[in-house]
Amino acid sequence: MKSNAARDAHKTDWSDPGVCLTIAVLGCTGDLAKKKTYPALFALFLHDHLPQSTLVVGYARSDLNDVSLRETLRDRLKGPGDKVQEFLQRCFYERGAYEDETRVDVFGGLGTRMAGFETARNATEAHRIFYLALPPSVYPPVCRNIHEACMATTGWTRVIVEKPFGRDLESSERLSGGIARLFTEKQLYRIDHYLGKELTQNLVVMRFANRFLAPLWNRDNISNVQIIFREPFGTQGRGGYFDQYGIIRDIIQNHLLQLLCLVAMEKPCSLSPDDIRDEKLKVLRCISPVSTENVALGQYTNSAEGVAYLDDPTVPAGSRAPTFALTVLEIQNERWEGVPFIVEAGKALNEHKCEIRLQLKDVPGDLFKDQRINGRQARNEFVVRLQPDPAIYMKMTVKEPGLGMELAQSELELLYTEKYEHTPIPEAYERLILDCINGDQQHFVRRDELAAAWKIFTPLLKYIDAGGLNPELYAYGSRGPSNADKLRQVAGFIENVTAKDITSGHLERGG
Repeated sequence: MKSNAARDAHKTDWSDPGVCLTIAVLGCTGDLAKKKTYPALFALFLHDHLPQSTLVVGYARSDLNDVSLRETLRDRLKGPGDKVQEFLQRCFYERGAYEDETRVDVFGGLGTRMAGFETARNATEAHRIFYLALPPSVYPPVCRNIHEACMATTGWTRVIVEKPFGRDLESSERLSGGIARLFTEKQLYRIDHYLGKELTQNLVVMRFANRFLAPLWNRDNISNVQIIFREPFGTQGRGGYFDQYGIIRDIIQNHLLQLLCLVAMEKPCSLSPDDIRDEKLKVLRCISPVSTENVALGQYTNSAEGVAYLDDPTVPAGSRAPTFALTVLEIQNERWEGVPFIVEAGKALNEHKCEIRLQLKDVPGDLFKDQRINGRQARNEFVVRLQPDPAIYMKMTVKEPGLGMELAQSELELLYTEKYEHTPIPEAYERLILDCINGDQQHFVRRDELAAAWKIFTPLLKYIDAGGLNPELYAYGSRGPSNADKLRQVAGFIENVTAKDITSGHLERGG
C-alpha cells in the first residue's frame, strides 16, 4: 500500500499478513454511502491505497443480501470492469436495526459477522472502522451498540461521524458528551469533507512554504477576506432535511468556518494533527459571537430560472429558513484586528463556486490617479478557488500591451485542470478515509474546535429560530438578496471596477 511515512510515522504495518482491516458502512443503502463512501473506497482500492486485507461490510435495515447490495453499488463505481468486480467481491451485507430497546445485542449479528471475517483471514491483529453514514439523531444508540458488540479485540477501533454535529452548542455538547463516554477523542473522526479538498489542503503549504506571502498576510496589507460558497440550484427535493438546519448550520458553521481557520491561523509548531488543530482553535476563540447587525439573510423565490423554496413539497408551509446568509466576522488578535471576514453561502444563485478571496488595500502614493475608475484603484486580490476548476491566482494591475500607458488587470494563475491535466486529483472522501485508516486526524474536527465554532453562531441561530430575523426574498438565479450587497460594502469590500480587463475570462465569474 502506498503511504506517506512523514505524515504518519505511527501507521499500522499493513504488510504483515496477520494484520487485517474491516470497514463497516452503517447506512449503506443511503445516498451518502452510495454516492460518496463506496465510490471513495473503490477509488482507494483501484489505486492500491487500501490495505490488501480490507473487507467492507454494509449495514442497514433494508431487505438485501451480499449479491443484491453489490448490484446496487455496481453502477456507482467508475473504473475497469474487472477491478469493479474484484472490489465488489470484498463487499458484504448485514441486515439489522440501529436501535431496539427490547434487545441488548442489537449489533450482535454485525459483530459476529466481522469476527468471522477476521477468523477466516487468520488475523492476529484485526482493526475496525465504522463509517456512520446516518442521521446524527441515531449516533448515540449506534455508538452504544458498536461499543457493546463490535469493538476490535486485537486491534484498534475508529468511528467516522458525519455533520451536522448538533443544532447549537448545547445539542452538540450533549451529542459529543454521549459519544465521549464510549470512545476516546483518538478513536473519533468527525468528518468535514471540505478539509479533504485538494485546494483546502494546499492552504497550509501555500501559506507557510512561500516567503513572499508571509509579509502580506496581515491587517497591514489585507483590506478584507471573503469566503464564498454559491450554488446555482435549490434544495432539489431535499427541502425537508435542509429546513431543519438552514444555510448557516449546513454550510457556514462547519465548512466555511474551517476554511477561515486555515486562512487566519498562525504557523503551527509542526505538522502534527494536534499542533494544527491547536492553531485553528486559537482563531475560533478570538471571534466574538455574530452580531445581528453583521448578518444578511435571504430565501429564494420564483423566477424564470426555477421555483421558490416554499414551493418544494417537502418544505413546511410558511418556512422562514434562510437559503442564503452573509455574516461578517472579526478576529480579535494582533494579525487580523480590523480586517472583516465576509463569509457567504447561498443556494439558487447565479453561479457555482466556492472560493477564498483576500482583497489587499490600495497602493499608497498612487502614480496613476488619472486612470482611476469612479475614483477607485483596481485592488490586488489573492484568490483560492476550490470549485469549479480549482485554481490559485492573483489579480494584479499591469500595463496593457501597446504604445500607450493604459492600465488593465490580469492574473498570475495556477489552473489545476491545466497544470495537472494528467495527474489524478483524489476526491475529498478518498483522502479523508485514507487518513482515518492511517490514524491521521489532521483533517478532522476536534471536539473543542466544534464547541468553539458553535459558540460563535449559537446566539444568532437562536435569535433567527425565534423569528427575530426574517430572510429577504431573492429571485432564483440572481446574485442574492440586496441586503447582502449593502452589508458587504459596509464591511469594506470594494468591487474591482476597471476600464479594461484582459483576464482569460475563465477565472472571473463575478465576485
